[in-house]
Formats: sequence, C-alpha cells, structure tokens
Amino acid sequence: MAGYVDPLVVGRVIGDVVDLFVPTINMTVSFGSKHVNNGCDIKPSMAANPPSVYISGQQSDLYTLVMTDPDAPSPSDPTMREWLHWMVINMPGGTDPSRGEEAVPYMGPAPRVGIHRYVLVLFRQKSRLPGVASPATRANFNTRWFAAQHDLSFPVATVFFNSQKEPANRRR
Repeated sequence: MAGYVDPLVVGRVIGDVVDLFVPTINMTVSFGSKHVNNGCDIKPSMAANPPSVYISGQQSDLYTLVMTDPDAPSPSDPTMREWLHWMVINMPGGTDPSRGEEAVPYMGPAPRVGIHRYVLVLFRQKSRLPGVASPATRANFNTRWFAAQHDLSFPVATVFFNSQKEPANRRR
C-alpha cells in the first residue's frame, strides 16, 4: 500500500516557498466556479481577477494572505523568485480578503514560458500590521523573510495552482 504524500511537497511549494508546517485553518480559494485544489490547472484568463477566498478562524484573530509565483520568469531559471502577485494584511478570521487591507494590489498570472506555480499562503498575525508592511518591489519577494520580519511564524494554510501561457486564439 502506498503512503500519502503531501501535494505541497510533491509540487515543491514546501522547500521553494515555505517550510514544512501543519495546517490549522481552513482556506477555500476559487476563481469563478473553479475551486483551487493543490496542483490544479487555472488558465491566466480565468485568474485575471482576484480569487474568492474564505478563511475559517475567530474574527478576533488577524491574518495575512500572500500570493507569489516562485517560477518567475521561467521555471528553469527563476531569477525573480518569488514574484509577489497579491498581499492582504489584517484580515479577520471567518471572513474574506475584502475585510482586510490590500497591501499589494492583485496581479493575475502572466506566465511567459513554462508552467508556473502560484502559491497562496495564509499566516496568522500576532498583532495588527502597519500599512507600511508592503514590500517595495514585487520581484524577488521572499515569503519566509517577510514572515520573519513581521513575526508571522509558520503558515496556517497554503494552496497552489499551476498556470501556463494560453495560445492567443484560445483566450477568453
């Protein structure tokens, strides 16, 4: 009988973006009617607008949501690892990103070469983060470093999807 292997390990999210952790919060993510499961494929055109995200937890707890692409500009040469696509801070538990503060505006997937992973990581905050928590640049963002700088510790939930450039005649 084969053992269970975490898709975050198989997809190299654990290692490339975050360290091994135990999820403690439920997070659901969807683009329209497409629910995001680890490793699923989402077309860039489907992800042009921010996803619907809902997290469990207590409303008295605050969370930070980070979305990055660890494969920028290409999976074989990720010299801009990680590219920051979205950040919402001070999001109360039991809600969605609209109840938090958008520190970095959403930027949909735009892979030029290869299949890219887009990782959404949720951290529990120990206290309210100041609005200046947003990084100066999207390129070479480091999720681990950001978490350490803002005393966020380990993630409480993570999900990732894959996306690749769509042929011009297939875009909707």
